[in-house]
Amino acid sequence: MMVDKKQINTVEKKYDAITNTVVNYKVTTTDSVEIFVPLVEDNVDYQTIQEWVADGNTITDNGGGE
Repeated sequence: MMVDKKQINTVEKKYDAITNTVVNYKVTTTDSVEIFVPLVEDNVDYQTIQEWVADGNTITDNGGGE
């Protein structure tokens, strides 16, 4: 499933529990579907998230150690 910018409700950074580094984004759509997107610049879904942020939206960062 590809991320549709118009359907993004929230985006949250997800951390590796051991290294405490961001490993992907969790996208929650307006119909409550969760999609995990890797931090890969060539990834179309990653690019869609960056466009969503450029439109004035904010990625939630709860920090590591979740």
